[in-house]
Amino acid sequence: MLLVKDSMSRKIVTLSPDETAGTALAVCRERRIRHLPILKEGRLVGIVSDRDLRSSTPALGNPTRAAALQEVLVEDVMARDVVTALPDDPIEHAANVMRERRIGCLPVVEGGELVGILTSSDVMAALVYLVGANEPGSRMEIALPDRPGSLAGAAGVFGMCGINIVSVAMGATREPTEEGAPRERLVVFRVDSIDTAEVVGYLEEAGYPVLWPPKT
Repeated sequence: MLLVKDSMSRKIVTLSPDETAGTALAVCRERRIRHLPILKEGRLVGIVSDRDLRSSTPALGNPTRAAALQEVLVEDVMARDVVTALPDDPIEHAANVMRERRIGCLPVVEGGELVGILTSSDVMAALVYLVGANEPGSRMEIALPDRPGSLAGAAGVFGMCGINIVSVAMGATREPTEEGAPRERLVVFRVDSIDTAEVVGYLEEAGYPVLWPPKT
């Protein structure tokens, strides 16, 4: 299982609430980061993004921008209701929290102490790893009957052909095309073989429609 602690960054750049927006933006540019956890006396009290900072001050070219960057404080624009993760949270749970809350990062807290930060880029890298997209091979999309044993049956066909399954991703269910047939679930297999013609034929014979690769 891939956990938050396996993907989070442990090199955390933080600021205090009384820093200026100008200082915070400069830190974001210099460190090439988009989010800054805000600590007060070692305790996480907020988080601010480069977007928050830019939207709180006049646009580039406005003659009042320079003064505003030195007058606006981080505590004036930071989000105080901070959603956090634990190091041992599954990465997919953290990804779903970020999706539901529409946020770009999760500070990672353990025992009341900030120990890391998980960004959307970290989650994307973890997803690539989970589905095996970083390894050579092929992608196959198959429609399986939505009932017990279907996945094992399809996996057995791959085994019979001597093809190793790198990863399996379960997709949405879809209604049957024929009356009385079971619902189908779309399943994406990553396999370690480039030549999939033989296994496609056996899967079709076994009643598992192959949606990808397309038939030539």
